[in-house]
Amino acid sequence: MKQAKNGCILEIQLTPNASREEISGFHEGLLKVKVTAHPHEGAANAACVKLLTKAFALKKSQVEIIAGLKSRKKTLLFKDIAEKTLKERIIKKISP
Repeated sequence: MKQAKNGCILEIQLTPNASREEISGFHEGLLKVKVTAHPHEGAANAACVKLLTKAFALKKSQVEIIAGLKSRKKTLLFKDIAEKTLKERIIKKISP
């Protein structure tokens, strides 16, 4: 994760067609996100954004996929949030 001019940039590993939706922690520097949606016509991307906005208490307009639309590895921009705040929300969500 790194601070950007207008928010934070975070790389994730998205798993579509999962049995349940969850944020399962970090693996090799990527946040692992699982969604039940299929990767057809952007459904998994939309489900990913919806899951992350809900999990981190953000507005839909604050989360944007800026790279990797057709890949499992994605780069997301979290707008108008400090890196420290986002890290705290992620840790709170993935901690047991």
